[in-house]
Amino acid sequence: MPKIAIVGAGQCGLTLAAGLLRTGDHEVTIVSALTADQVRSRRPTSTQVMFEPTLAIERDRGLALWDDQTPAIEALHMTLAPTPQTPRLDLVGRLPAPARSVDQRVKMARLLDELDQHVRTQTVTVDDLEGYLDSGRYDLVVVAAGRGELAELFTRIPERSPYTTPQRKLAVCYVRGMAPDPDVDVVDGHFNVVPGAGEIIVIPALTTTGTCDIIFVEAIPGGPMDVFDAGMTPQQHLAALQDVLRTNAPWLAERCTAITPTDPNANLVGAFTPTVRNPVGILPSGRAVLGLADVVLANDPITAQGSNAAARAAAFWEQAIRDHGDGPFGTDWMHANAERFWTEIGETPTRWTNELMLPHPPAPHVAQILGAATQFPEVADRIAYGFTDPDDLNDWFMTPEAAERYLGEVVARHQAATS
Repeated sequence: MPKIAIVGAGQCGLTLAAGLLRTGDHEVTIVSALTADQVRSRRPTSTQVMFEPTLAIERDRGLALWDDQTPAIEALHMTLAPTPQTPRLDLVGRLPAPARSVDQRVKMARLLDELDQHVRTQTVTVDDLEGYLDSGRYDLVVVAAGRGELAELFTRIPERSPYTTPQRKLAVCYVRGMAPDPDVDVVDGHFNVVPGAGEIIVIPALTTTGTCDIIFVEAIPGGPMDVFDAGMTPQQHLAALQDVLRTNAPWLAERCTAITPTDPNANLVGAFTPTVRNPVGILPSGRAVLGLADVVLANDPITAQGSNAAARAAAFWEQAIRDHGDGPFGTDWMHANAERFWTEIGETPTRWTNELMLPHPPAPHVAQILGAATQFPEVADRIAYGFTDPDDLNDWFMTPEAAERYLGEVVARHQAATS
């Protein structure tokens, strides 16, 4: 029976562990830097939202434990703020199935409890990784979380990493008391673009104290929304946030007059450089470990693909490990499957996310798509579907030629239906 060590108890590591354990064909050890109680009591670490294909991955592994408590997000409302040259633009796309957001403090703590007999609490070093591979203790070591010396095992791939500095400053606050979106008749996520300043994203969610909204500011560094500091208390963060909303998105400020933080650790401020890394890490001994999740694929959260990519990675590598059988997990196997993962799953969301990091306003063909989406509901729905299945964007969104072809087909269908 292959013995697998998974370093990291996040979305990818715990989903992979649960998947491998469900048939009893693998011996799995999860190595977590924190206990479940420590996870519950810390600050939030993400702005996760998961769409139907990755929710299905969780359901298949018995991990969908909150569906009856979590707001069902049925639509995405997208707003392009007005400029002196252009009016405000709004469109609403319906999702084919509800999306859901569960605070990782809730999810990961519960899953650590559920998988407790397979969990070891330890802060892992490179020497520890060497020890895991000594004398066949483990057949494969997976690194699905880690910073510092663990992250340095995985080298940056320049041709897949166009940025060398953070493209957004990230500021998150979990709040109660936000009024419903008056422009949408169902629970929705609201994606707001403020040209020259950044983005403001609202995600209905479940947190440690119940249902809430996540208000997530993606500020262009040095721009008018770059006002948050990592040392702020939740109340200080909230005051700065309300100033940002009044100045940059007054339609959101109107919904936020009564908001309060959900808990004493409800805010997060940070920044990182989007980076794709080599998934095979070579230890000083020359032996190899496999990198997964944001250790090797760290995209900005602007497209809400982080947790989704992590769940897809877990499902992909679970199948690859199963298909491999009992033989050694050599570097050739690691590289071959990692390249297949990049081509089949990782590349399109990464390219899409990186393009959204470009300065506003949107590219001309994207502006045409957004304009068409205000007239044709099917275009708005297809934009929303792109968050569910980013690969679909290749067929119509990613290039001017594809957009022109698709919009021509939409107009022709509309003319035929109304003639």
